[in-house]
Amino acid sequence: MQGLPASDTSSEKPNPTHQNIGAVQMRIKSANSHHDRHSQSKSMILSENVKVKEPISRHRRNHSQHNLLLTDIISPKEQTVVEKEGYLLKAKIADGGKKLRKNWSTSWIVLAGGKIEFYKESKQPALANLKAGYKPEWVDLCGAQIEWTTEKSSRKNVFQITTISGNEFLLQSDIDFIILDWFHAIKNAIDRLPKEQSCTPRNLEFKLQRSSSSELLSSLSTESKEPKSEHRRSLIFRLNYSASDTNDRNRVKSRLKKFISRRPSLKTLQEKGLIKDQVFGSHLHLVCEHENSTVPLFVKRCIEAVEKRGLDVDGIYRVSGNLATIQKLRFVVNQEEKLNLDDSQWEDIHVVTGALKMFFRELPEPLFPYCFFEQFLEAIKNPDSSTRVKSIRRLLQKLPRPNRDTMKILFEHLKKIAAKESVNLMSTQSLGIVFGPTLLRPEKESGNMAVHMLYQNQIVELMLSEYNKIFSSEED
Repeated sequence: MQGLPASDTSSEKPNPTHQNIGAVQMRIKSANSHHDRHSQSKSMILSENVKVKEPISRHRRNHSQHNLLLTDIISPKEQTVVEKEGYLLKAKIADGGKKLRKNWSTSWIVLAGGKIEFYKESKQPALANLKAGYKPEWVDLCGAQIEWTTEKSSRKNVFQITTISGNEFLLQSDIDFIILDWFHAIKNAIDRLPKEQSCTPRNLEFKLQRSSSSELLSSLSTESKEPKSEHRRSLIFRLNYSASDTNDRNRVKSRLKKFISRRPSLKTLQEKGLIKDQVFGSHLHLVCEHENSTVPLFVKRCIEAVEKRGLDVDGIYRVSGNLATIQKLRFVVNQEEKLNLDDSQWEDIHVVTGALKMFFRELPEPLFPYCFFEQFLEAIKNPDSSTRVKSIRRLLQKLPRPNRDTMKILFEHLKKIAAKESVNLMSTQSLGIVFGPTLLRPEKESGNMAVHMLYQNQIVELMLSEYNKIFSSEED
């Protein structure tokens, strides 16, 4: 014992450094010869740049270790690169071909890896990397279409993104250069991606890189199932929705034009009894035929009401009544057969006179028919007074019976108004100014409106002043 050298006694003490190196070398050696769970220790000490071509372990007992190996396989070159990010206004208007209500919201948008991700705030992308369960809303740009649009929104600087699955998004910014940069960036990203036929393998590759083994198996089994027969038509519609959207709109427009052109006229519907005959806006002879008379009943009732309580009213027929009340009376006359002008709601006599003037003004053809307009003008231009009276009397005899009878009752009533001129301040000249353009007007207005208005007033004034001569010989 005493003769042993000092070096021999020191060699019996273990060296920690050499012992650790030896242990690592033994583990590496055992990993090369046996594919067991000790081989995973090798992957933990290898450099990240080393690519492993074959699966390191076939054991599935520990899924967390297996998922860690899948993420280690991805090389740094395959990591997603953010091309552009920033705030924009976003609205989703379609989901799988189904229209959605447009709802604008501000989103932090990230363009990366052939897709667009939407976040509420700019900090959320970093938080999403820390939270494994966080999945932001995103759009796959593979096979997508991008275009400017002015029909989908009243805002300016709006473009639309339509995916092959039928999703539609609107992006907007009030700043011109910002939205223009985004449009070109997304368009360039779409152009760099493969066409629609190559989109499915790309999505599958993305899932291989990002999903765990259990999620991958479940997604593959789900996607491999053939869609049910009742969903096939909706699936085809979703894929072709955006491509045929323009054609569908044109088809709908053409159908609407055909429907409007084939729609029956109001006259046809009235003749078939589908629409009730109205008093206001209807032809005079139709109103008389419906009431089986030659003078509309509404005209008679208005004349009776005015002669009962309006002959002495200052400015009768010249003063306008309340338009809202007149329209209410018009509605009642068109909807109801019974009308009581003595009701308190019609106590303002100017409402009754205003409704009567509106009735004559809304006739599709005036009380003096269009075809007689020029003849009445030629008659009033005659310098001889007796010749003017005879000419107008002959023209009245040529008028249709409803026009002639209604005209006789109306002018007889206006003659009674003029007889009270000292009280109501309405002379024949004033009544001619009020009723001339209402009862007598050309079919097409020309540049001689002022001249025509002068003759129109003179015709009414002459028929009032010479009422007995013009209407007395009517039956001869």
